Amino acid sequence: MASPRKSNIRSTADAKQRFEERYGTGQNRATVALEREVIGGDYGANSYTTREQADALVDHLDLTRSKRLLDLGAGRGWPGLYLSKRSGCQVVLADLPLVALDEAGRRSRKDRVHKRSEGIAAGGSTLPFRPRSFDALVHSDVLC
Repeated sequence: MASPRKSNIRSTADAKQRFEERYGTGQNRATVALEREVIGGDYGANSYTTREQADALVDHLDLTRSKRLLDLGAGRGWPGLYLSKRSGCQVVLADLPLVALDEAGRRSRKDRVHKRSEGIAAGGSTLPFRPRSFDALVHSDVLC
């Protein structure tokens, strides 16, 4: 039996590869239109969180310009980038697939939140942050 550490590394690498493939598939007009209709945005359908639900998170999490948010399993940046845009908070997007984080970086520039957002390639079990680094955390449709 593999040690827990080796097992975790293998499962993280496997997850990264699967999600790299999933996020490597670009959007097309149909998926963008569908996402806008169902979710209310066009961030790449990496979460089923609706715009209405994301708006409620701004108040529920008391997000303001002075707050720091971690979006765990951020994919292409929904809802983290949107929450930053709505509230002015700083956001760190953490996920494994670099292709998704690259797309989130492009979206952060489009949404003009790039100066208060950053992406980091890390899974939930390997986050490189000290305790209490964030005021709030969101994770939408994250597989653990």
